[in-house]
Amino acid sequence: MPLEIRELVIKVSVNQDQAEVKPSAGSGAAAKESDEKETLIKEAAEQVLRIIDNKKER
Repeated sequence: MPLEIRELVIKVSVNQDQAEVKPSAGSGAAAKESDEKETLIKEAAEQVLRIIDNKKER
């Protein structure tokens, strides 16, 4: 008998101390950080769309 999961809850908590945060030096570092964030957002959006497509196929 197949098992159907109707709800999946994932919780994530990320904490970063202020002492660990290093200020970026110059616009080059800020641009690199911005590119990394943009890439991360794109990857996350692609994964969400892939999950939605998989749900539609079922």
